[in-house]
Amino acid sequence: MTPNQARRRFARARVARLATVRPGGGPHVVPVVFAVEHERLVFVVDDKPKRTRELARLANIAAEPRVSVLVDHYSESWEQLWWVRADGLARATREPEELHDAIEVLARKYVPYRSSPPQGPAVLVEIDRWSHWSAD
Repeated sequence: MTPNQARRRFARARVARLATVRPGGGPHVVPVVFAVEHERLVFVVDDKPKRTRELARLANIAAEPRVSVLVDHYSESWEQLWWVRADGLARATREPEELHDAIEVLARKYVPYRSSPPQGPAVLVEIDRWSHWSAD
């Protein structure tokens, strides 16, 4: 898999795993829907049911902005296995223009965001490193 193929596979994926660092240094991993535009990954806190709007991922990013976002493909045919990871610096924003732009990018990929835009905040990840592996 070439670097360009890896980025395309990553961008086409419907869900990724976001890894942040807890205040005590431990990992915190959650699934996110996301979109990539150039070297920026975006996701928005949406209206799916949550126990609280004060999400650990947002507190973790505020304290330690380094994150990893992983997309992978599993198959019983191990020749088809692959993963792609984007590492970067994240920040949450409620700034109206940035939130609007993030939702617009996400709405191109996810139909529910078109009719029911989330309130946010948006998280913007400036990707500074791509890693990938493929069995093929």
